Amino acid sequence: MSKTTELTLAALAEQLDAELQGDPDYLIRGLAPLAEAKPDQLSFLSNPQYRPQLDTSHAGAVILHPDMAEHFNGNKLLLENPYLGFARLSHRFDQQPIPVKGIHPSARVAEEAQVDPSAAIAAGAVIEAGAIIEADCIVGANAVIGAYCHLGAGTHVYPNATLYHNVRTGQRCLIHANSVIGGDGFGFAHTGQAWEKIAQLGGVVLGDDVEVGACTSIDRGALGDTIIGNDVKIDSQVQIAHNVKIGDHSALAGCVGIAGSTQVGQYCMLGGGVGLSGHLHITDGVQITGMSLVTGSIEERGIYSSGTGAMPNKAWRKNAVRFKQLDDMARRLRQLERQLQQLEGHTQES
Repeated sequence: MSKTTELTLAALAEQLDAELQGDPDYLIRGLAPLAEAKPDQLSFLSNPQYRPQLDTSHAGAVILHPDMAEHFNGNKLLLENPYLGFARLSHRFDQQPIPVKGIHPSARVAEEAQVDPSAAIAAGAVIEAGAIIEADCIVGANAVIGAYCHLGAGTHVYPNATLYHNVRTGQRCLIHANSVIGGDGFGFAHTGQAWEKIAQLGGVVLGDDVEVGACTSIDRGALGDTIIGNDVKIDSQVQIAHNVKIGDHSALAGCVGIAGSTQVGQYCMLGGGVGLSGHLHITDGVQITGMSLVTGSIEERGIYSSGTGAMPNKAWRKNAVRFKQLDDMARRLRQLERQLQQLEGHTQES
């Protein structure tokens, strides 16, 4: 079943500790963007480029920074961080169906598994032997929780996600549909003629409040565990290889790829399509912009980029030719610098 929400502006202001300017009894039934909001919906403005939309918005109320209050004549909630206010209120209006507690008749739960009575196990889900499902967990339809996995309290595994054996999550984790946690790492030894597989003996450990996007893969460790810290947010279609360690509060956007045994620090942000080579160390507080390739460790916090932005094909083809000439150009530049130094020395002597 789903939930319906109807709240007064006074109640919303109290929840956010915001200053209310307007009718405290005005009823809000949902959230919407400025340009689409209806009179019974609340909106917000955090990006100044959307300020002109305040003039035409039909929102019943808007969350604003105090400096922007004069630009909207209707009901408003004033906050220093309007986007954070919107984020917090979004949970009050979430229409995600509320799962029914208990085990669906079509689910398959091994006798040796432990499932808390408050958990919700949906149709077709599989809970293998030795698994532990703590209080208020949700396991979606056709999801697989492998042998000896342990789901911390309040964790939600969405439909068709698969956790291989020996995966452990902290509390309140979200694992979205079709993600795979604990698959084998890419480990092979070459015999000289063919590849021989290396058994992946470790597991995967997720901290508290970790979110894993749809179709993301986190490989189990070869020796020891792959470790994802507390409050790490991982977008969809991300690949995290064996024995990677990611520090608390870091965020990885879509299509990031991290090769084996690389360590990412706390409070790092990796943009979409970033690639990290293996066995690197990325210190705390590093931001890497989208599509960058990192082949060496980063030991100083800051913002890092690589690659080239899109440009007209004709210009790119010319520049691509010059990329191949850079080494020769650098040698010629050094020769010119030495010649210039010699000329300057002769001039001073004369």
